[in-house]
Amino acid sequence: MADNGKKRLVVATGNAHKLKEIAEIFPDYEIVSQKQMGFDEDVEETGTTFAENALIKARSACKALNLPVLADDSGICVDALGGQPGIFSARYGGVHGDDKKNRALLLQNMCCEKNRKAHFTCAVALVYPDGREIVVEGKTHGEILLEEHGTGGFGYDPIFFSTDLQKSFGVATAEEKNAVSHRFRALQALLAKLNSI
Repeated sequence: MADNGKKRLVVATGNAHKLKEIAEIFPDYEIVSQKQMGFDEDVEETGTTFAENALIKARSACKALNLPVLADDSGICVDALGGQPGIFSARYGGVHGDDKKNRALLLQNMCCEKNRKAHFTCAVALVYPDGREIVVEGKTHGEILLEEHGTGGFGYDPIFFSTDLQKSFGVATAEEKNAVSHRFRALQALLAKLNSI
């Protein structure tokens, strides 16, 4: 329990944007990063699915800190490419986190495809020191554009046309995107499970 009376929830990420988003969806919790709690290990994601990778990260931090830990793994899955980039979304272009290279390679690989359908998937895992584990997923559907639209967001946002918003995530406001995003939907599903316990 934190000093402010809220339950503390440790998140296995260093991404400030992600922490802010989680804090907005979990107002009854004090959201802190694993680094703030003293765990800064770079855990290797060896899973074959988003859920497996989220669990690997959450279990590692939970074991080290002996606290409940939330972790997520997400990416974009393109129908015409058999679900790629999938779990390799962050390093699709060869360098981890090079958004520009990742988008360029995806556009190149999609140049002759008529089927542009794609979706973002986010798996969220919450692991407790007593061994309990909750895993949920969220998805948001759309299509891969022929070229970048907008400079907002991050990752694949400028080339993803959202079915919900009828515009690219690259031109959507943060509020618009967060209301329909895969991470928002996964976190809402987790919140629903926590509230039913």
